[in-house]
Amino acid sequence: MNDLEGKVAVVTGGAGGIGRAMGRRFGQAGMKVVLADVLAESLDQATRALADDGIEALGVVTDVTDYSSVESLAKEALDRFGAVHVVCNNAGTGGVSEGYMWEHDLADWRWGIDVNVLGVIHGIKAFVPILLEQGEGHVVNTCSGNGGFAPIARGAMGGPATAVYPMTKAAVLCLTESLYTHLEMTGSGVRAHVLFPSGFLNTGIWESWRHRPTRYAATQDRRTPDQTLERVLGRFESAGVHVEFTPLETVAEQVIEGIRANSFWMMGPPAPSDQVVSSKAASILSRGEPDYLVDVLGKHAENTSETGGGKS
Repeated sequence: MNDLEGKVAVVTGGAGGIGRAMGRRFGQAGMKVVLADVLAESLDQATRALADDGIEALGVVTDVTDYSSVESLAKEALDRFGAVHVVCNNAGTGGVSEGYMWEHDLADWRWGIDVNVLGVIHGIKAFVPILLEQGEGHVVNTCSGNGGFAPIARGAMGGPATAVYPMTKAAVLCLTESLYTHLEMTGSGVRAHVLFPSGFLNTGIWESWRHRPTRYAATQDRRTPDQTLERVLGRFESAGVHVEFTPLETVAEQVIEGIRANSFWMMGPPAPSDQVVSSKAASILSRGEPDYLVDVLGKHAENTSETGGGKS
């Protein structure tokens, strides 16, 4: 699908961050854009911004943890535009838990799994049959090096990194690999892709706790303050680590290029952080210890984002 003109893209988590950047880039490529998000006000602002730029856009309030909501999203997209060609399962929540993993609030696990894993599953179930009926299309699932490569062991706040976020992103990679195989078996023109945003990203996922739904309310009292991007950056700076944000437009361009090239792996150019993959493979093959796990303020600090998952 090299020619995207007139095609239709659906992006969950589209009210901000990577999702909003993807929506804009799709529109610039001549596509019609459906933005979906649980944050109604931010979604309206993002949709109106696209329309102001002359992009034909629709905003649909969507809770990806609720399958009926995702089904409604698919129906509204079809009702408005008659087809869907690109589906980006991008909605995500970052790490809000603290302490060791056996101390994590069970509500943190449920929230992370429901949004980051079940949300992708819902997107696949609701949209892939539509793409298969058309005989063409692309499913792009947003992953992260934090989990997709290996879980970060120690985060920027100095303690153990949350286990929730990387566990869900490891699941997203496995889901997408399985989806790729299943689609290949159908002989259709529908393709699966996994997006690994590169570098350190300035998105709201660092402060996901600000929009935590009441049904996932914490059941344990916090011992430490909620994470903020400002505090994370402060820890990096005090450790002498300079942080440069990857422009969100760069990530969106990765997606466009990946679709046109039909690449399964949507990643930036080779980077030092790729060494984690090589080290992990070597550990598995040698039956060795997992010495590839990252301390972001230590050996790999300059190449890796922190616990909370600043990569999606």
